[in-house]
Amino acid sequence: MRETLKLRLSRKIDEHRPRTERLLKEYGDVQIDGVTVAQVIGGMRGIKSLVTDISYLDPEEGIRYRGYTLDEVIQNLPKAKGAEMPYVEGLLYLLLTGDFPNEEEVMLVVEQFNKRRIVPRYVYNVIDSFPTSSHPMAIFSTAILTLNRESDFNREYHAGLKKEDYWEATYEDALNLLAKLPEIAAYIYNKLYRKGDPIQSDPKLDMGADFAHMMGIDKPYDDVSRLHFIIHSDHESGNVSAHTGHLVASSLSDIYLSISAMINGLAGPLHGLANQEVLRWLQDVMDKMDNKIPTEDEMKQFVWDTLNSGQVIPGFGHAVLRKTDPRYMLQREFSKKHLPDDPIFKYADLLYKVVPPILQEHGKAKNPWPNVDAQSGVIQWHYGVKDYDFYTVLFGIGRSIGICANIIWDRALGYPLERPKSVTTDMLEKMVGIKK
Repeated sequence: MRETLKLRLSRKIDEHRPRTERLLKEYGDVQIDGVTVAQVIGGMRGIKSLVTDISYLDPEEGIRYRGYTLDEVIQNLPKAKGAEMPYVEGLLYLLLTGDFPNEEEVMLVVEQFNKRRIVPRYVYNVIDSFPTSSHPMAIFSTAILTLNRESDFNREYHAGLKKEDYWEATYEDALNLLAKLPEIAAYIYNKLYRKGDPIQSDPKLDMGADFAHMMGIDKPYDDVSRLHFIIHSDHESGNVSAHTGHLVASSLSDIYLSISAMINGLAGPLHGLANQEVLRWLQDVMDKMDNKIPTEDEMKQFVWDTLNSGQVIPGFGHAVLRKTDPRYMLQREFSKKHLPDDPIFKYADLLYKVVPPILQEHGKAKNPWPNVDAQSGVIQWHYGVKDYDFYTVLFGIGRSIGICANIIWDRALGYPLERPKSVTTDMLEKMVGIKK
């Protein structure tokens, strides 16, 4: 009998549950972290208060999925014939089980996605009801929210689902949603920007290739999609989108409610909108230089002028990382191969060479290296996706994969309703000895 993803996941859950139970029973009172006033006021930054085995953001190595670097993930996940980038479905397998799937195991997941990809008619009606001036993230979030009526978890929960089986119905909801996201996103893109007849999904294609097909963009945009979804899929549990999905799901809201909430968090300018801000800034730089490729000295002078005027260089620096973002490097290598003569890439490449030493000399940046946003918009623009607002939808497709995997495991391990305790300013002042 072939072991499906769900069967392997079930076995992994049974093996993992005793570890969590022992930590709670035998070591629940052990203190592992302290909290400062700055952390309490400053958005809980850096407080160790969440658990996820799906990914870990190492300050020196970047994101690790199930302990593996991105390079190892790209190298070891199976790829479609002729493809440079792996199946996105294979990444879901890895995030859920911690194991690299073989070709047969990946194809079983691809088949599952193809069986679940059909979007109900009423979802299209909801999308069509939006004005064409609407932001695509608002439409994307609402379309996902509308699917709430399809939830297996809701039906089974109200029928008396056992707590230890919560994860199974959540798994079904997660696969049903993830399989539909590319078609929902492509339909939104068509409504807002392409204005033609939507391109129908092709059940013979994997997730990345089918999305490229529905976007009407030729190869290698299928590999662009695979890469984009993979590198954006997870980034620990503390960032706004991941934490929002985890928080909402902790109330036993279904996947659709939780991922819709996640999308809303991702839509904020301090989180998911950064890639479009970088591209907009790059194009502004090109305008100021009359679209001529500057010399390194000319670009250095421009960067210094920007910093000395009190502005920042977008796309450089990261709250946790202290090296060049591996997600950036993967996109850079792809760009060097497929779009080396693109003028915007040439500007991005030049900034990669000159900005870090300048930021180090400037002395105010903890991390002078480029992050993922410094390159992702450049690639999308090159392949004809030139509508900035849509970039965050692409981000949302990828991020949904990691958050769905996290929510499934949250349910499997019985994580409770999330409920941190707040204090008043008066209480904080008293704690630190400030007398009124």
